[in-house]
Amino acid sequence: RILGVDYGDARTGLALSDVSGFLASGAGTIKSTGFLKTAQAVADFARQNDVGLIVLGHPINMNGTLGPRSEKVQAFGKKVQELSEIKVELFDERLSTANAHQILNQTNTRGQKRKDIIDEMSACLILQSYLDRERNK
Repeated sequence: RILGVDYGDARTGLALSDVSGFLASGAGTIKSTGFLKTAQAVADFARQNDVGLIVLGHPINMNGTLGPRSEKVQAFGKKVQELSEIKVELFDERLSTANAHQILNQTNTRGQKRKDIIDEMSACLILQSYLDRERNK
């Protein structure tokens, strides 16, 4: 299985692929309580779910440059890989959160419910994009 991760300062969204690597589904969120604790929680989740690869959303700027947020995510990925001993692959996440907001607008999801699922949905979109790309190679 492949784990998709949308790392955030407040919440980190998770998504898991099915065993065949065809479909991504939401797997919840981790309330971020600091860099190291969040990395450990992701590593633990990955090991508990027999994950063979972790796909981490990489926030690249729209013009293709890397900013401070990118550096933080890269460091997070290295820490998760170190703690889990599972390969972490960075995947361009441009527009994943915007797409998640668009989907929630279309389904008229508002308020606390929206906050509760936006990060999980972003992780799901990141992972599904990765799975689709790999299948089309």
